[in-house]
Amino acid sequence: MSPQNPTPSHAPEIHHDGDVRRFATTVDGAKAYLDYRQADGVMSITHTWVPAEIGGRGIAGQLVRAALEHARASGLKVEPACSYAAGWIQRHPEYADLVA
Repeated sequence: MSPQNPTPSHAPEIHHDGDVRRFATTVDGAKAYLDYRQADGVMSITHTWVPAEIGGRGIAGQLVRAALEHARASGLKVEPACSYAAGWIQRHPEYADLVA
């Protein structure tokens, strides 16, 4: 696999907490997360956060991918209100069909 798509053994475990509308992971003791809102069949990705100490490892992209895969499996459309998520989707056209 390419460096942009690490093998699953190198990917952090991402947890979805639907009660607080967040996908999160902890890497080397630092928490990274993606927040969203959901209404009328649309998941609006509002914020992606990865602390500097674990930045540059593709973690934000893995959070966005997890959120998009959840949206697809749930039959939701996606509004990438977060600039990172919007740019990520532009670089990954296989998810363009999800954009509301």
